[in-house]
Amino acid sequence: MAITNVSGPTAANYAGETNKSAMAMVTTLFFMWGFLTALNDILIPHLRNIFSLNYTESMLVQFTFFSGYAVFGIPSGKVVEWIGYQRSMVAGLFMMGVGAVLFIPAASAPSFPFFLGAQVVLVAGIVLLQTAANPYVTILGPAESGASRLNLTQAFNSLGTTLAPYFGSLLILTATAESAAQISKMHGSALRFYQVREAASVKMPYLGIAIALVLLGVIIAIYKFPRISTTKDFRPMKAADHAHSVWRYRHMVLGAIAIFLYVGAEVSIGSFLTNYFSQPDTGGMTIQTAAKLVSFYWGGAMVGRFIGSAVLQRVSTAKLVGLCSVVAFGLLVTSIFSFGMLAVWTILLVGLFNSILFPSIFTLGIAELGPLTGEGSGILVSAIVGGGLLPLAEGALADRIGIHHAFIIPALCYVFIAYYGFSGSKVRLPA
Repeated sequence: MAITNVSGPTAANYAGETNKSAMAMVTTLFFMWGFLTALNDILIPHLRNIFSLNYTESMLVQFTFFSGYAVFGIPSGKVVEWIGYQRSMVAGLFMMGVGAVLFIPAASAPSFPFFLGAQVVLVAGIVLLQTAANPYVTILGPAESGASRLNLTQAFNSLGTTLAPYFGSLLILTATAESAAQISKMHGSALRFYQVREAASVKMPYLGIAIALVLLGVIIAIYKFPRISTTKDFRPMKAADHAHSVWRYRHMVLGAIAIFLYVGAEVSIGSFLTNYFSQPDTGGMTIQTAAKLVSFYWGGAMVGRFIGSAVLQRVSTAKLVGLCSVVAFGLLVTSIFSFGMLAVWTILLVGLFNSILFPSIFTLGIAELGPLTGEGSGILVSAIVGGGLLPLAEGALADRIGIHHAFIIPALCYVFIAYYGFSGSKVRLPA
C-alpha cells in the first residue's frame, strides 16, 4: 500500500484557500482521539469500583494516559519530521488499535496494572497522531486563520468527548455494580467472580474501537493528501533565525506551560464529575445518571468551539484566551463555594469556556517558529502530560479534604492561562 509522504508545508498551502477535502479527512482523527480520551472519565469510576481504589489510585488511569505525552511527545515530533504527516497519522491509528485490543486481555485477567499497560500503548498512538494532525491543520489554509481552523477541527474532537461519556455509561457502567461496602465483604472466589463479571463490560466497546481505528488507518493511508515539502517555512521568519533553538522562543515555552495547566485543569474537572455529582451535597445522583451528565461538560466545549471558530475570525486569539480563562475561573470558584444544582451547573458551564483554549494556545505557541514548528509541536504535545499529573494531585487533595474543595487546583490553573492570553503569548523573536 503506497502512502504519500505528506510531511511539511509549502507557501501555496498557507497563502491560498483552505483545502477543505483534506480538512474533512483529518477532522475524523480529532473525533477519535477525543472519544478515547473522554472514555477515561467512565473507566475511572468503573475501575475504582472493581478494584476498590481510592481517589488517588483511580487517578493513575489519567496519570498513565497523560504521562505518555511527556514520554512520547518529543520523539513523536522527530518521527513526524522523519516520515511525514500522513505516515505518522497512519502509524498512530494502528498503534491506537493495538492499545484498544489490549483492553480485552486486561479485562479477562482482570488486572488494574494490565489496564494501565494498555493505556500506555493507546496513548503512544494518540500522541503521534496529535503531533502530526494539530500542526497539519494550521497549514491547510492561510496562516492568519490557523487558529480558526484548529478550533473547528477541535470542535469535532469535542464531539467525541461529548459522546464518549454517554455511550460509556450505557456500555461499560453496569447496573449490577455493587457498593463499596458490599465489595469490602467479598473475598476469594466471590471477589474474583465479581471483578471478572464487571470488567467484561469493557471488552466489546474496546474491540469495536480497535476495528474502527484500523479501518480509519487504512482510509488515511490511501487518501491522496496534498503533497507538502518539509523544506518550506509555514510561519514567516528571518533566515538568520532558523539556527536558534526552539527553547529560545518565549511564547512557545510559556505556551507549553499554559497547555500543561489547561489540560490538567480540563481533565481534573472531567475525571471527578461523576463522583462529584453523586455526592449528597451536590447532585446526590446515581453513578449512571452522573456519568451521562458529564456529556454536558464536553458538549459545552464542542458548542463553544463551533462558536469560537467564527468568533476568532473577528476577535484576537490571545484576547479571547484571556477572557475565557477569567470566566472559567469564576465559574469554578462559584461551584466550589455552592451546593446542590448550582454547584453542578456552574462546573458544567466551565466546558463552554474551555472550548477555544487548547487549539488557541497551541496556535499561539507555534506562531513564528518556521522550520522549528515540528519540534515546537512535539514540545506542546508533551505538555499535555498535565492531564496526568494535576488530576493525581487533585485526587490526593480530594482524599484529604473531599472532592468539593479539591477543585481549587484547576481553578488556579486558569489564572496563569489568562496571563498567557493577555501577555505571555506575544511573539518575541530571539535577537
